[in-house]
Amino acid sequence: MSPLFPLILLHITVAAAQLRPGHYLETCPGAEFVVRDVMEKALIREPRSLASVMRFQFHDCFVNGCDASMLLDDTTTMLGEKLSLSNINSLRSYEVVDEAKEALEKVCPGVVSCADIIIMASRDAVALTGGPNWEVKLGRLDSLTASQEASDNIMPSPRANASLLIDLFGKFNLSVKDLVALSGSHSIGQGRCFSIMFRLYNQSGTGRPDPAFEPKFREKLNKLCPLNVDQNVTGDLDATPFVFDNQYFKDLVAGRGFLNSDQTLFTFPQTRKFVKQFSMNQSEFFEAFVQGMIKMGDLQLEQPGEIRRNCRVANSRSVNTF
Repeated sequence: MSPLFPLILLHITVAAAQLRPGHYLETCPGAEFVVRDVMEKALIREPRSLASVMRFQFHDCFVNGCDASMLLDDTTTMLGEKLSLSNINSLRSYEVVDEAKEALEKVCPGVVSCADIIIMASRDAVALTGGPNWEVKLGRLDSLTASQEASDNIMPSPRANASLLIDLFGKFNLSVKDLVALSGSHSIGQGRCFSIMFRLYNQSGTGRPDPAFEPKFREKLNKLCPLNVDQNVTGDLDATPFVFDNQYFKDLVAGRGFLNSDQTLFTFPQTRKFVKQFSMNQSEFFEAFVQGMIKMGDLQLEQPGEIRRNCRVANSRSVNTF
């Protein structure tokens, strides 16, 4: 993450006043039902895809606001965000959003933005895997462009520690409690061996494993991710990777966090109290998670926008731009 990234964040504002629940009640009344239906089918087809789609909101909203810029494919004149350091070989299941957009275009052409699809689908991914359900604010526009550089400058590494994460989230007006609650998105899904090799074999350049590992859990990961492993091999982010619950926090307390950026939340004093709190009270975690997702969904950058017909490609500049 570049030291220049705070300059970029100065232009990102909270645009809650422009967003509202039920934005499509008149123009596309079934929009949320259409997205939920696509997500239900994705759950049956490939359960892991819901965790992948849920993470889109974080990867989208932190880079120039919630504008679906992360969905744009590269062009001859634009390097988009899909191949950025935090996304390449990591983000997946873009086709689920494509399916939702295609279904919406059939019933309400040119009405529902891809940015709003990300927000709805992220909520649905949580609700359909056992987590909370909530009312989402809608009314976003899609960006006309994307920036690999912007993503690289902002998005944190799996090696990030709690101090860096607190600083980053604070620049988006997200509290320490928001950070810990939103990290609970790792209650579902998997991570790559690539993201933990340094923890297993060379933490902080010591040539030794991270001492925060619970020994038996480290042995399990050593077998999953030996030194000669294909680093795209994946492991579960918590002990219940298909159920959205507070097991993630129980695992952190027990020294069984998968990513460094997860386990550091328990080893760092400012975040540890919230990890303990959420590990003991799932309802408090759910409430804090919902509030964090709503706050993150309010992040916007004042820039021209449109309703894309295809989430991977910007429209002609003379059509549907505002």
